[in-house]
Amino acid sequence: MAEKLTSFDPAEGLTSDEAIAAFMAEAFASEDAGYIAHALGVVARAKGMTQIAGETGLSREQLYRSFSANGNPTLKTTIAVMKALGIELTAKPHANHPELA
Repeated sequence: MAEKLTSFDPAEGLTSDEAIAAFMAEAFASEDAGYIAHALGVVARAKGMTQIAGETGLSREQLYRSFSANGNPTLKTTIAVMKALGIELTAKPHANHPELA
């Protein structure tokens, strides 16, 4: 008999600021722009897309489209969503940069 699989929504597990920070840190560590955008979309859904839309001035539809699998959010949209989510974008020297070796 075949096993019945249930769907998993990672947004359901993002119930604290610490969980969100860890989730986003892993996404940033991947250095994959598509995955980072996807992760931001997951966090936005966890917080409530309507709330994020209100805080950013963007429509829910625009947010869903931007952070969909085929989306390509602009830097302006990404920064606005990160700000609404309470996620800070910072810069530090990359450990593997040739000038630091």
